[in-house]
Amino acid sequence: MTDSTPHSDAPKAGEDTEVQDVAAKELSQSLSLRSLQTPGAIPGYQIEQCLGEGSFGSVWLARESRTGKKVAIKFYARGRGVDWSLLSREVEKLAVLYTARNIVRLLDVAWDHDPPYFVMEYLEKGSLAQLLERGPLPVDEAVRIAKSMGQALVHAHGSGVLHCDLKPANVLFDAGGEARLCDFGQSRLSSERTPALGTLFYMAPEQAVLDGVPDARWDVYALGALLYQMLTGHAPGRQDGTERVLRQAGTTEERLAAYRQLLTQSPAPSEHRSVPGVDKRLIEIVDRCLERDPVRRLANAQIVVDMLEARNRARSRRPLLILALLGPLLFLGAMYWMAESVFPDIVATAKENLTSRALAGDVISARILSESIQQEVNHRIRELETAAGTEAVRQIVAQSSSRSAEELQAVCRDDSGDSDLARSIRQLNAARESASRLHTDRSWFLTDAAGRQIYRFPVEGDGKNQESSIGKPFAYRDYFHGQGRDLLKTEVGTPRRKSGVSAAYLSTNTGQYAIAIAVPVWSEDQSQVIGVLGRSLHLTDLLDQWEKQLQGEARPDQRFLALAEKTQDGLELLDHHWMTVANMSNHSGEIVFPAATTQLLQDKDRTDRYQDPVGDFDPLYKGNWLAAWSPVKGTHWIAIVQENREIALQPVGQLQNVFQRSGYIAIAVFSLMLGGFWLLLRRASE
Repeated sequence: MTDSTPHSDAPKAGEDTEVQDVAAKELSQSLSLRSLQTPGAIPGYQIEQCLGEGSFGSVWLARESRTGKKVAIKFYARGRGVDWSLLSREVEKLAVLYTARNIVRLLDVAWDHDPPYFVMEYLEKGSLAQLLERGPLPVDEAVRIAKSMGQALVHAHGSGVLHCDLKPANVLFDAGGEARLCDFGQSRLSSERTPALGTLFYMAPEQAVLDGVPDARWDVYALGALLYQMLTGHAPGRQDGTERVLRQAGTTEERLAAYRQLLTQSPAPSEHRSVPGVDKRLIEIVDRCLERDPVRRLANAQIVVDMLEARNRARSRRPLLILALLGPLLFLGAMYWMAESVFPDIVATAKENLTSRALAGDVISARILSESIQQEVNHRIRELETAAGTEAVRQIVAQSSSRSAEELQAVCRDDSGDSDLARSIRQLNAARESASRLHTDRSWFLTDAAGRQIYRFPVEGDGKNQESSIGKPFAYRDYFHGQGRDLLKTEVGTPRRKSGVSAAYLSTNTGQYAIAIAVPVWSEDQSQVIGVLGRSLHLTDLLDQWEKQLQGEARPDQRFLALAEKTQDGLELLDHHWMTVANMSNHSGEIVFPAATTQLLQDKDRTDRYQDPVGDFDPLYKGNWLAAWSPVKGTHWIAIVQENREIALQPVGQLQNVFQRSGYIAIAVFSLMLGGFWLLLRRASE
């Protein structure tokens, strides 16, 4: 039961032998180098040196005369009580296994020679026992050797031969480093029932008896022990204390009993579990080979080989599996990158495009609005000019010179719309209403050349101060002199000589901005201005008819029109959705644009960062707006179309939400699928 040197005799069944210690190993090495007396000349071979000596003979290194090929020759010594029937089995079994790739080959045999011998391959790379003297092997190397030994056992078992003594000393390496199984001295045919003892720490528990029936599972256990030693550096259960206990046993039977007790009472070997590179599949193979209960042990070497090959296939697939996993991971990363980078860029581009289109439409609307206001103002001017050129208006001016304020008021009250001028005004209002225009003028008025108001229609409708305005001087008003601003009341202007629009002014009654459109009244010979005819209206009335068309289905606070006026100090807001009677009654003073917005309105015709000046009074109008503007020719006005930026870009925001929600849902689902796939891959590769 000792570790034998390569090609040495195996002990007989039941032979009481010691476990080889360090001193014994040194002795074996010295014997392998010792030159003994050559047993005799062999035709065709040149014997060179002794490789080892055992109980039944010696092994010699020789060289084939014809080819120079090195071989190993095993001589059997006669006269040592050799059971020739037992020794011949080794030769017979080597002959049966001649074609096995992983078994040392039998080259020749001579039983009639004195002494008898047989010739085997010489494997110059030494044994696994020598290799393990340097320590454990790398996992891949250990698996490769174990697989070769498993294949050798499969071939042997398939030929009806059980080795029964697999250990590191019986594993040799050829010139290519391939492991080869040797020493079939303890082997048995699968049909035999003769017991065979192997080597301690490599024998299965049920083999360590003197009457054991050979079983393929003995070789499976030894293969597991061999693999365990290659991974950890020592055979399972082999320690100084256990070897000492075994050496203290007196007889072979006692030693075998101690060995069985040692295996059954000690924990299952586990050091291989902590070896780096040993995976779950390899742990399972070792554990199932070293099962103490033969029923639970792997049944034969073919299963071991299959499990090792399955592990190798799984490990060889790992790069592909990792690559297969890396692809989805990259796809997942790309999806996340798209969700975090590309989609925002797409959304930003969509916002920019939508903003550009919205502003382009607003610019067109602003231009149409400014042109429409200009046309409306010009239309009203033409109506005034037509009326101012009538004899009825000149007659009112001529008759007013001799009348006092009270008389003028009385005439206006008594007129009640029966004069030619009143009838003309009613006809114009009727035409305006029939054309679906929403608002008529607040009033028509007429002043003489000195600026005294001499006529007003209607007399009622301007609050408590209307009646008193007739006969009052208004030469300081811009509509009278046309200088672009009101003068001080102590100042006197000359009547305008051109038709035009007055500067906007806050109505004291409504708190809203109003304007007056005025034209000069010329004498019949067109030589001098004898008066000024005008009409007043709220700016809101002027814009309402277009604002409703512009808004469409949008909310009033979503898209609306505004009107600003250029002044010496900047821009002043004249009309706005917020500027209702209720709001303006609580606000006094001018609404001035921020300096930044003033600069924008002067330099460009559109912006997506418009700051509404009403935002200082109402939070509903704070923040950035889309706005486009266009100047109204013939005035200092600027027509503005503004649109709520957030509402205008809401479709893009909704699209962004859909992108993000769908993207994150897809990432979550894909991550779960990838996690499941990863678990399957891990199980498949373990």
